[in-house]
Amino acid sequence: MTGFRLGYVPGVTPAKWARIWAERLPRVPLELVQVTAAEAPGLIRAAEIGAALLRLPIDRAGLHAIPLYVEQSVVVVPKDHLITAADEVTVDDLADELTLHPLDDVLEWDGPPGRVIEDRPARTGEAIELVAMGTGVLVVPQSLARLHHRRDLTYRPMVGVPESQVALSWPEDSTSELVEQLIGIVRGRTVNSTRGTTPATKPQKPAAPRKEGAPRKGAKASGARGKKRRR
Repeated sequence: MTGFRLGYVPGVTPAKWARIWAERLPRVPLELVQVTAAEAPGLIRAAEIGAALLRLPIDRAGLHAIPLYVEQSVVVVPKDHLITAADEVTVDDLADELTLHPLDDVLEWDGPPGRVIEDRPARTGEAIELVAMGTGVLVVPQSLARLHHRRDLTYRPMVGVPESQVALSWPEDSTSELVEQLIGIVRGRTVNSTRGTTPATKPQKPAAPRKEGAPRKGAKASGARGKKRRR
């Protein structure tokens, strides 16, 4: 059987899922291909990759996408910045700060908080370098802050700003057996789970939570309830 090409955008780490794939499908090589957020949907449509781990929103024309998790947004600042005294940062805390807004920003908003610098760096990596130079601060998903880690920079969680949602996407007209296997892996299904219908088309209704102390369905009542004890 031929291999499978899985794309992933910067900051998203597919290593755990790749290990599970290797355990379950040892005869099918999984090739991990790093792609940019802008090119990922087109590469899927052109069948240059079988699927991709990317960030929403995307142009969904011809594509399935199942959300996997939401990333915390953070503000990246120099280690000696006053903001580092806070456990978390609000939009108002950045009102007087010069803020960088790279052209490859992945957060869905009209613009970052603070006083946005008009000259926009092309990439997040370039914006990180400008933060280190003291030019301004930068709001990004936490995974990108970790990806571009520098010893002279740190970050703090942001509240009240958009967050990045990571999803698995694949062609709408090509949900192959290998894609089904990948969906099961990223959704945390065990090897013995029934895959059933693709979650993107028919999501399963979650079971109602059992109340504390309530008997499990099908369990037999214990003891001889109702009998009186003889004296």
